[in-house]
Amino acid sequence: MNTEQCFLIGARGQVGTALQATASGRPVRPLTSADIDVRDPGSVRRALADLRAGDVVVNAAAHTQVDAAQDDAAAAYAVNADGPGNLAAVTAAAGARLIHLSTDYVFARPVMGEDGRPRPFEPADVDGEPATVYGASKLAGERAVRRADPTAVVVRTAWVFSGDGGGDFVSTMLRLERERDTVRVVDDQIGSPTYAVDLARGLWELADRRGEPGLSGGAVLHAVNAGSATWRDLAVAVFAEVGARSERVEPCTTAEFPRPAPRPRYSVLSPASWAAAGLTPLRDWREALHDAVTAR
Repeated sequence: MNTEQCFLIGARGQVGTALQATASGRPVRPLTSADIDVRDPGSVRRALADLRAGDVVVNAAAHTQVDAAQDDAAAAYAVNADGPGNLAAVTAAAGARLIHLSTDYVFARPVMGEDGRPRPFEPADVDGEPATVYGASKLAGERAVRRADPTAVVVRTAWVFSGDGGGDFVSTMLRLERERDTVRVVDDQIGSPTYAVDLARGLWELADRRGEPGLSGGAVLHAVNAGSATWRDLAVAVFAEVGARSERVEPCTTAEFPRPAPRPRYSVLSPASWAAAGLTPLRDWREALHDAVTAR
């Protein structure tokens, strides 16, 4: 464990909360939107005024409201693109390390495997402009980070859940299981469910290891729990954890549940880059889900 300080941006979000809960004695300075406005270079400089070489900045702040971003692109780009660039400029000047969180939404289209079916995305598979403002703004943020601080590490993740009663999908399914006889859940979108606590532990492992090949110099990594699922698969698994029948989770199509911003039909992230960097692979999402539900 290193003793350098970690500045945690977005401390009140899912990942920020999990990072604080799993810090295990590491010196952490949690910064919320009340402490730092990532959109404002001056605010960023003031909040990180005592940042030193060797310190770590983890950027878990983002405009994550996918549908709202579709209606207000300027707001999304200010937080998801300008903000990371402002942080990267400060970390580069200080000689500190930046770990920037990104998303599966940065991919424009599925990549087909030899069998003609979509295969999990590798970091280099970004090709073209994402279909949503949210995804495009997050991709712009990745590029802004790399321009301002070539040593920064970008970590993409997906379908993050906590199950702690907040607004995440697992928490929502737990609530709906208590409130409704049946729920309808989309069954034609496939992704990588990821437990915020497992992701946080992985990020701490990454933060603790520095100066190693593959973990700096503009690395892009994918950190997700192993396996894939549809939203209905995940909902059924949530119901099973509390002893509820799977039949209560009724399937529906994306077309039957229209949203302002299109959702990816396939956005599974390959964890191969994470393992290749020598980092501990995240366990299967079903094991993680069990712990998330029992930890309530």
